[in-house]
Amino acid sequence: MTRPVSLLRRGLDSDLVWQFRQAPAAVLAAAVLLVMVVCAVAAPLIAPHTPFDPGSLNLMDSRLPPAWVEGGNPSYLLGTDEQGRDVLSTIFYGMRISLAVGVAAVLLSVTIGVTLGLVAGWFGGWIDALIMRMGDVQLSFPTIMIAFFIDGVAKAVMPPDLHQATRFYVVILAIGVADWVQFARTVRAATLIEKNKDYAAAARLSGVSSLRILFTHVLPNTMGPVIILATLGLGVAILTEAILSFLGLGMPPTQPSLGALIRVGNDLLLSGEWWISMFPGLALVLLVLSVNIFGDWLRHALNPRLK
Repeated sequence: MTRPVSLLRRGLDSDLVWQFRQAPAAVLAAAVLLVMVVCAVAAPLIAPHTPFDPGSLNLMDSRLPPAWVEGGNPSYLLGTDEQGRDVLSTIFYGMRISLAVGVAAVLLSVTIGVTLGLVAGWFGGWIDALIMRMGDVQLSFPTIMIAFFIDGVAKAVMPPDLHQATRFYVVILAIGVADWVQFARTVRAATLIEKNKDYAAAARLSGVSSLRILFTHVLPNTMGPVIILATLGLGVAILTEAILSFLGLGMPPTQPSLGALIRVGNDLLLSGEWWISMFPGLALVLLVLSVNIFGDWLRHALNPRLK
C-alpha cells in the first residue's frame, strides 16, 4: 500500500498539478467538462426520459415550453420539441454523439498525422517531400468540402439504407482526414531534432531497426505537443461535426448530435419555439468553450517558452 500512496502523493505534488490549482479558469473549465462528459456517458441512467424510444413519446406533449414558462410541464425542465421529446434528455444523448465523433475523429487525425510525421522526419528525402506536399494540398481544401466529397462518394457506392447507417463513420472519416496535417508537421519537426541526438545514433549503431527506434524512442519524446494539439483539436472537431450536422451532412435524425438538434430547432424559431434550438446551442457552446479553455491552459503549462 505504500507504493501507490507515494505515487499518488508525488502526482498531486507535481508542478503540473500545482499550476492547475493556480489557474481558476482551467479548474472551472475542467469541472464543467467533467460534468458534461459524465452526463453524456451516463445519459441512459440519468436522463429524465428516453427521447429516442418511439413507444415512450406522446405527441400531446409536443412543443411544451420550459417548466418555468407559462404552459410548461415540470416533467420537462427545458421543454419538449415537435415530437414530444424532452429537450434536456436529447441534449444528454446528443452530447454522447458529439463527444464520440470528436474523440474518434481526433484519434484518427493523430494516428494518420503522427505516423506520416515520423516517417517524413526520419527518412527525409523524397518521402519527406511527398508527404509534406500532400499536406499542402490537403490544407487547400476546407473540411466541409472534404465532407461533401466523402459523403458523395459514400452515397454513390452504398445503398441508401447502408449510407444512413454509416453516417456516423463517414463524419468521423471526413473530420479525421481533414485535420491530420497539423499533427504530421509537428511530429516531423520534433523527429528531425530527435533523430540527431546521441541516443538515436547509439540505437542505430547497435543494429536496432528504424521502426523500433521510431516507436519506442522517438515517438514518446514527441507526444507532448501532440497531446496539446489533440486537446485543442477536440473542440474544433466537435464544432465541425455540429456545422456538418446543421448543414445536413452529419448525423441522421435517429442519432442526432447537438448540431442536428440545433438544426431541428432552427426550423421552428419563427413559430416561437426558441427553446428547442437555444438549449442545445448553449450546451454546444459550453462544451467547446470548456475544452478550448482547458486545452489553452495545457498548452501554456507544457510549453516552457510561453511561461
